[in-house]
Amino acid sequence: MTIKIAPSLLSADFAQLKEEIQTITRAGADLLHLDIMDGHFVPNLTFGVPVVTSIAKHATIPMDAHLMVANPDVYIEPLAGLGVQYFSFHIEAVAHSHRMIEKIKSHNMQAGVAINPGTPITILNYLLSDLDFVLIMSVNPGFSGQSFIPSALRKIEFLNKYRNENGLMFEIEVDGGINAETIRPVVNAGVDIVVAGAHVFGSKDYIKSIETLRI
Repeated sequence: MTIKIAPSLLSADFAQLKEEIQTITRAGADLLHLDIMDGHFVPNLTFGVPVVTSIAKHATIPMDAHLMVANPDVYIEPLAGLGVQYFSFHIEAVAHSHRMIEKIKSHNMQAGVAINPGTPITILNYLLSDLDFVLIMSVNPGFSGQSFIPSALRKIEFLNKYRNENGLMFEIEVDGGINAETIRPVVNAGVDIVVAGAHVFGSKDYIKSIETLRI
């Protein structure tokens, strides 16, 4: 199985953002992962629509927006207008998740739900047939460079089994603590998309760091 590698731009050098995007694309990245945090749903504050506007000018591969915000609804229209293709929101942040999924799809984006390490995967059972992808958080959201939480593997395995048994086509994405040591277990569990921040941007050779994730 060929997995997609989605380097997280949160770990990039923002003083050289254009060059970082171009370099990571040449290195073989499949998606550009955008960690959007509001300082409310998670303690950290990163970037919003203005920075994504700058990123979009130089993006030649799909943009994958992960909304770690209290009100993801307000981002749907502007991010769709910038060409974002993947849009995920946290199940813990939204009261009417099915409505959100339908709204994301109506703006021609892939609709995804992100789920925190402490949230049971079964909460998604009645949404999986409507989703394009599920984002499993293998660290607590809000900061880069954290260690992988092993219980994420059971969630990936559950989702992989569920989609196979029910003939569904949603993709499984994992985010947090991915490196050369943790990549094999998540791939074996059935993941399709791997987010890697510190592992890629913290290296001196982006090509080599991405290649270590393609097992």
